[in-house]
Amino acid sequence: MKTLLAGSLFALMAFGAQAETLDVNLLRQGEQVATASDCQACHTAPGSKTAYSGGYGIASPMGTIYATNITPDSSGIGNYSEAQFSEAVRHGVRADGAQLYPAMPYTSYSMMTDEDLHALYYYMMHGVKAQAQHNPQTDLPFPFNLRFSMRFWNMMFANDKMWQNDGSKSAEWNRGNYLVNGLAHCNTCHTPRGFMMQEQQDRPLAGGPLGSWYAPNITSDEVSGIGGWSDDELVQYLKTGRAPGKNQAAGGMAEAVEHSLQYLPEGDLHAIATYLKGTAPIRDEGDTIPAFSYGAPHDVENSVRGRNPNNANHSLDNGAALFSGNCASCHQPDGAGSANQAYPSLFHNTATGLRNPNNLISAILFGVQRDTADHQVLMPGFSSPSYVDKLNDQQVANISNFVLAHYGNAEVTVTAGDVAWVRKGGHPPLLARLQPMMLPGMIGAIIVLLVVIVVWCLMRRRRVD
Repeated sequence: MKTLLAGSLFALMAFGAQAETLDVNLLRQGEQVATASDCQACHTAPGSKTAYSGGYGIASPMGTIYATNITPDSSGIGNYSEAQFSEAVRHGVRADGAQLYPAMPYTSYSMMTDEDLHALYYYMMHGVKAQAQHNPQTDLPFPFNLRFSMRFWNMMFANDKMWQNDGSKSAEWNRGNYLVNGLAHCNTCHTPRGFMMQEQQDRPLAGGPLGSWYAPNITSDEVSGIGGWSDDELVQYLKTGRAPGKNQAAGGMAEAVEHSLQYLPEGDLHAIATYLKGTAPIRDEGDTIPAFSYGAPHDVENSVRGRNPNNANHSLDNGAALFSGNCASCHQPDGAGSANQAYPSLFHNTATGLRNPNNLISAILFGVQRDTADHQVLMPGFSSPSYVDKLNDQQVANISNFVLAHYGNAEVTVTAGDVAWVRKGGHPPLLARLQPMMLPGMIGAIIVLLVVIVVWCLMRRRRVD
């Protein structure tokens, strides 16, 4: 996909279409919009040979939401008019009138300009290979399976305002705003959510839980956010997934870098950096120094070498020994990482300096995989059998606490219970925890209402008699 125009022309030849009858410039623009919007990452199942054919299961607190086929086949969006396509992309309404769930970030895509929407529709219809494919249907538990309820959610929380240029700001800032809050939908992950899973508009980009991972604060605050990053560091991070001495992308951010951000023009990456550095700073409670400033080298080997006989069994019984046996060969015995930082330093690292340790725990459990133009990163996950040991919750907690104490924020501690929740997908929000009680509660409320009505009728009849 990622040689923008070449990919489209190859697809056209594969379909037997006559490329000269199509608007190549519009195809190019549409593919750029699709790339900036990261459409392929969600609408292509892992291992699928056909882009945009759907089937990818998106884990949400309410249940798994399956991305649909958006190729120009009749099982996809082949029968969509441009107006229907616009309703789906901008307002979350399918051609049959059913509501989409906001796992499809229409709340951000509502900012998409008419020009970009038209180009995207043209590209999806003429530059994407049609694939007949019927995917699993999303089946959330009651009452989240009532799609019509999303109409009321949209009325309360969806921002359907079209893009408007701010004449008081630079063109670069405006482009960054359009990307961060529109096409690239950074706000959907990095803005904390309220009780109804709506974005908290008073804390934009201030960070929040994202399943097992944590999307950090990316406001301009110099302590809690990215105010201490240079523009060049931000651009390097967006393009490669790593900025030495600051952070490296994992989880959903690694996917965004791999499938979308690395292919944006350099000017767009600088625009994102300019916009983020110009946001209102939001300081997280308890933060005193930037997360990337914690830690120092500490050689673990001095504390574990010779502690047990050479033939000892079950000797990996504390954080230092577990770190030495499972982590030090890549991250080095002193935690400094490899010379080229393909295996990053564990000190001066946002993942180990954040007050929320979920990213550290998740990296240990699920690993890190990121493929960009300049390098490929693969850290194995220790949560399932592979060529590395499978670690239990207490062992992961012991490693995490050793890393935090010596290389990161020593004020943070991890329990086996914390690891268990991360392994399950993170603490569910209150709305999801209340779900089992919703149906009984609604039945109970109806019974109470009926009793009240009956009592009222009897009392009224008695007064009449």
